[in-house]
This record gives sequence, C-alpha cells and structure tokens, in this order.
Amino acid sequence: SGGFQVFSLAYGSVHEELNSKGGELKRSNSKKNQRYSDNNASVDRPVVKVTEEGVEFRSYRDGKKIFLSPESCILAQKSFGADIIIPLDELPPYHIDRQRLVESVQLTHRWEARSLRQHLQDVQKQAMYCVIHGGIDKELRTSSVEYLTSLPFDGYGIGGSLGNGHGELFELLRWMMPMLDATEHRKSKPRHLLGIADETSIDQCIALGIDTFDSCFPTRLSRHGTLLTRQEGKLHIKSAAKHSKSYGIPIDPECKCSTCQHYDRAYLNHILKASEPVFLQLAGVHNIQYMNDLMARKRQEILDGKI
Repeated sequence: SGGFQVFSLAYGSVHEELNSKGGELKRSNSKKNQRYSDNNASVDRPVVKVTEEGVEFRSYRDGKKIFLSPESCILAQKSFGADIIIPLDELPPYHIDRQRLVESVQLTHRWEARSLRQHLQDVQKQAMYCVIHGGIDKELRTSSVEYLTSLPFDGYGIGGSLGNGHGELFELLRWMMPMLDATEHRKSKPRHLLGIADETSIDQCIALGIDTFDSCFPTRLSRHGTLLTRQEGKLHIKSAAKHSKSYGIPIDPECKCSTCQHYDRAYLNHILKASEPVFLQLAGVHNIQYMNDLMARKRQEILDGKI
C-alpha cells in the first residue's frame, strides 16, 4: 500500500526534484512513452502484477515498467533519509474472499520479513515499523499480531483494510489493541495507524492506544476548498454568499499559520474561484497547521490525565 509513495519519492517527479541539485529537470516528451495511441484510445495494459518477488506496474507518467521488491522499497526509503521506514505490503480490498485474504496476509508477512532483513543490514539510525494485516477477520489479525511482534521491528503499524466506516474501525481497535499490551515488550513499542487521521478517528483512536497517524485528510480537504476551523468546523470557502466579501476576516482567528496571518477569507474565496494554484498552497498550509495544533492539544490532554 505504500508502494505508490515509494515510487513517487524514489522514481517519480519528487525523486527528480531531490536529485536535480538545482539544475533543470529533464522530462521525456517522446511519443513512444505516451500512454495513448494516435487515435487517443487508451492503451490496454495491466495496471499491476503482484508476484512473490514484488510488484510490477507502469509509471503513470510515461508508461514505463517499474518493479518494486521488498528490498528495493527499503533501499529507496533509506536513500532519502526516512526516519520511519514502512515495508512493502499488499492492501486487499474490503470485500474479498477469505482464502484470498489469507494468501494476501501470508504474502505480506513474507515481504515484511524480507524488508526487515534488508533494513538490519544497514540500520543508519532509522526505525522500521511492521504493518499488521488481516482485514476485520479476528483470526487473521491475531495471527498477524503474533507473528510480526515476534520480529525485531521498532514499532507497530496497523494497516490493511480497517473496516467499512468508523464503526468497524473502532470495533477492530477495541479488541485488537489489548493484544499490543499483552507483554512488556509489545507495550514498549509505538503504534501507528496507517492512512487514517480525520478528527473523529483521532479522538477515538488516541483513547484506544494509537500514538501516531498519517493521512492525506487535511490536504485533500484543502484541495476542494474545505478549511478546518476551531469555532465553525469545516469552512467551505468557495461559498460566494458567505465569503466573497469577508474582508479582513482570517480563516481562523486563533490560528497562527502564515495563511491566517496574511490573507483573509475574501481573497481565498477569489483565488479558489479563479483556479489560482497558489490557493492549494495557502489552504494546505492552514489545514496542516490546524492538525498540528489539534495533536498538540491531544498530547497536552494526555499529560494532564484527561485522556
């Protein structure tokens, strides 16, 4: 499930930026690399091929074949200095045949063991978390916990399909998280929830024992014109009736981000409607600051004994 991020950082445009050293980026415009034929019909190609050795897919940029193995994913993350490394895993869909889910979990376990061996050859003061799988199947989740906690990972990632909505997610964590407290060895390791970090999930999951989160939640909302505020909840800045003349009013008067300190709602409303790319940056900066402030408050509540 982390393969696309690894691809972007190790092989895609981000990789080119990181390695350009300020020089001009070279991008291929060759017709042979285009994904469409002359009559603009989409080329019929398989999206992804999963084997024991890894994953083969085609670049979304130029159609070239890319192969990711558990080992190459670890080397890629080491090359750009990741503080926490996540192994290659397979993310099956929510609705899947149980036998196929069993095979997927077993494949992921083998990949994670290979990833760990690669990591341990050259740790470089970097941490590596496992990814616990099994969907919402209690037997498979339990076996995944038992196997992966027996290996010397630095922390526990909780991934795979986590249910259909908040209800199943919270129920899964209620019966699974106590297993991570079953021994002192397990208790000492941080727990990370992969790919989920909306406000409702954060409120519930911290109380259930989750330490850290990652998610595109704040930037996905900002791309569509939704800004997070303390007093008004989700603010839909595109509304002309509400915000086109909101001169001098920041997104959130309590926020200290650079967007709130320098721009008002009327300006943000204007540049969003004008499809100005700078809106994505300004809105993203604000929503990320909002989430950082939220987590700072949660940490203080833990220290104060409120959670």
